[in-house]
Parts: sequence; structure tokens; C-alpha cells
Amino acid sequence: MKVSSSLVAYSFRHIPPLKQRSIRYFSHQGLRRMVRSPCTVLVATSTSSSALLKSSCFTGNSLFRRMERYWAASSVNKNKGMVEHLQRYGIINSKKVAEVMEAVDRALFVPDGSPAYEDSPMQIGFNATISAPHMHATCLQLLEKNLQSGMHALDVGSGTGYLTACFALMVGPQGRAIGVDHIPELVAMSIKNVEKSAAAQLLKDGSLALHVGDGREGWAEFAPYDAIHVGAAAPEIPQPLIDQLKPGGRLVIPVGNIFQELKVVDKKEDGSVSVRSETSVRYVPLTSREAQLRGY
Repeated sequence: MKVSSSLVAYSFRHIPPLKQRSIRYFSHQGLRRMVRSPCTVLVATSTSSSALLKSSCFTGNSLFRRMERYWAASSVNKNKGMVEHLQRYGIINSKKVAEVMEAVDRALFVPDGSPAYEDSPMQIGFNATISAPHMHATCLQLLEKNLQSGMHALDVGSGTGYLTACFALMVGPQGRAIGVDHIPELVAMSIKNVEKSAAAQLLKDGSLALHVGDGREGWAEFAPYDAIHVGAAAPEIPQPLIDQLKPGGRLVIPVGNIFQELKVVDKKEDGSVSVRSETSVRYVPLTSREAQLRGY
């Protein structure tokens, strides 16, 4: 199996940091076995750090790039088929997450003409992306216990509104799902997207809302939150998000610059927090509106 020299690193979950690992390669047959014991990779089109930082085509992606191509070749052309592929490869093992991702059609939340059901992140304009489906599934499963009926959820960097819509269906009409993005055009787009989706009634009733704001400051109006998700990589975990997390709540956030990890932050009943690393990832940076529009 010939592998491009542009591949820089990968790591399995729960082992030493990615930069300490040697590179190994797998055939498609080996890949099937590998995925059942969840793996993580970091991929770039260049080995230089500057190119790696700007390689947004891999944003929101945590699995071996060749697996994405393998899935794409399988002609996944329906939302249900996309979810079934994620289940087959062991990415989705929650019935509730599968039901919600089947209900929220990803095609409504990606630019027209995009291959909506491929397991790949996509550009959505304004130097922003929508994460790959396997990353959405991963985050939904990490937050599932904190997305029960009646709970409050915050989606920072809500982009086109996809994950916020998923949150809304999970917490239901008695809960609150709040999306925040600092690009007004994206917020306007996300509202239109949700209006065409399975979460439309929740938006109309007010249990789902999308706002323009600096997500690094959270959204205090409906705090504290049972679940907080951040869709861009912060250099460190913003304190306002920890402050707005309810005791017993969970925050999922990518942290880092060139080398990034998906952090899981749990707040205990006494207010103390624990932080662990779930997997290595590649996201665009969580930054100011001005820096994002400049291209970071």
C-alpha cells in the first residue's frame, strides 16, 4: 500500500501524545479492525507547521484520511446511509445519536452542490467549516448524558446550525439549545437552515435559538448549561465557559494550536473540574471575528 509522504502523524486514543508516536500504515482490511478500536489521526498536506495550521480541509477531522476516501467511494448519498456507515465502523454506538443524526438532514446545512453525506469537513465560507460527520457523532456521544430532555445546551461556533439542531432535538421543547457564532451572515444562514429541518418547530417555539456573539464568552442568558460544545480550537479553555457550566455538566472543546486534542471537561457537584483528552483532532482556531475574516 503506497502512502503519501504528506501524512504527518496519527495516534490511538488514550496513549502518549501524537508527536511521540511513530508512523504506521494499514491496508483497508487492517483499517476495518483499527476503527473498531477507535483511532485518531492528524493529517496535513505539508510537513511545515504553517501549512499544517492553514490546512482547513482537514478541520474537524480525527480519523485516518484514507478511511474518508474509502467511505466516499461507497456512494453514500443519503443521510440514513451516512449514519449507517458511521454505525458500521463503530463511530456511532448510541441509538439516540443515530436517531437524531438521521432526523437532521446534513444536506440542509452544507453549501449547495457539496457532497453532503461524505465523511469529510467542508468549507462554509468566512474561513469557517462544518466538521466531518464522525466528529459530530463523537461529540454527540460524549455529551449524550448531558443532552437529556429539559436540559440546557450551548453550541459555540455554531456555523451552519447543524449540531445546534441536533442538540435541540435531544433536549426537546422543555430544554434549551443555544447556538452562538460571531459571523452574522453564518447566523442568518443557520436560522434559514434550521427552518427547513426537523428542528424547525423548536426554533419557532423558542427552545432553540441562534445568536451573534463572541462564543469565547459563552451565552450567559440561559446559563448554567448541562452541555457545552465548542467547534473551534482554543489555545486554552475559556474561563467563561467553565463558569457557565452547571455542576454535573460537561464541556467538549478542542484545545491547542498545531497539535490539538479534544478535551472533555466535567464539573463536579462541588464546583471543581476534571479535564481529560479524548482524541487528537484538527480544527480551525477559536479566535476573534476580525482574525477569522483575515484568515487567522
